[in-house]
Amino acid sequence: MTAPKLTTADFATLAQDIKTWAAELGFAQVGITDTDLSAHEPLLADWLAKGYHADMDYMARHGMMRARAHELLPGTLRVISVRMNYLPEQAAIAKVLSDPEQGYISRYALGRDYHKLMRQRLKKLADHIQARAQHLVARPFVDSAPVLERPLAEKAGLGWTGKHSLLIHQQQGSFFFLGELLVNLPLPIDSPISKEGCGNCVACITTCPTGAIIEPYVVDARRCISYLTIEHDGSIAEELRPLMGNRIYGCDDCQLICPWNRFANASQEPDFMARDNLHSPQLLALFNWSETQFLKQTEGSAIRRIGHRRWLRNIAIALGNAPSSPQIILALEEKRQQPALDEMVLEHINWALAQQQAGLGKLERKTQRLIRAVDKGMPHHAR
Repeated sequence: MTAPKLTTADFATLAQDIKTWAAELGFAQVGITDTDLSAHEPLLADWLAKGYHADMDYMARHGMMRARAHELLPGTLRVISVRMNYLPEQAAIAKVLSDPEQGYISRYALGRDYHKLMRQRLKKLADHIQARAQHLVARPFVDSAPVLERPLAEKAGLGWTGKHSLLIHQQQGSFFFLGELLVNLPLPIDSPISKEGCGNCVACITTCPTGAIIEPYVVDARRCISYLTIEHDGSIAEELRPLMGNRIYGCDDCQLICPWNRFANASQEPDFMARDNLHSPQLLALFNWSETQFLKQTEGSAIRRIGHRRWLRNIAIALGNAPSSPQIILALEEKRQQPALDEMVLEHINWALAQQQAGLGKLERKTQRLIRAVDKGMPHHAR
């Protein structure tokens, strides 16, 4: 027997049910939009033409398909856009950032990798829809296809794009993941937020450690710490290294300064809770991980994808930026002596050693000056 065709009223009811099912699956919000992002195509083309995507070739590989979801999955009529909060309850952000001997890891990466979790939830959402609309054709995406997820989410009413280029929700800030479910159903669409809430604020632009937000809404990945520590596979420019501080995986500065994140809700998702070994880790402890230990300690984590060599590169930079210490110098020297050490890693270790030794030399000279000053001011019998 052929299933009866759904009416406009049926699709309206289905859209409401989709939002209910999404909430039951742990999504903080869901919106529905069409696939028309033609207004964003010139912006994408300009961003690519200026090389702001750095060596992320995949950003340009599919041309304008990123703005054309209906080409990615022929027959797509709507995009169901979802968001899921990830900020751990005990984020310890200020504590770690202010301690140069600890390594700061972007708060999104402290728990389990979100890609698989969200994709599975989106598949379950598709199953719910399939039971109601048997002719459904759907495909879930979580950073896994050439899709402009933020413009789609903005169009679906999930928030507005901040000047740091991330999506902001008025009641819940910006600490959330986005995902999409492409469907071939003519569901009613949601309206975007009528007015963005950034106003004259430029805090995210002025606080970026490396000046990567070159103008409102435009990020040059070549200077972005998140790109440099995660996506970039080679040497990091020397002039940027001191600006990275102790950020060894990603960077949250533009979000941390945003006034709207005063309202950010902690995630209730157990898989996003911070792991003890990554929450507020000591740099030297992380630097001493062998590749086997790295793979074991980051099992199920998004961090694992950067590999051990990038992990060591990032930590070496952080150690070079830390206060001069004989313990750090010793650790760098020992690592440098390891056989078959990667040349790129060695370059950053040598830089860190030079930074540490220069700092120690300054400290020793300062100490000697203080000793001489005190010595001059002391009575002869007290010397």
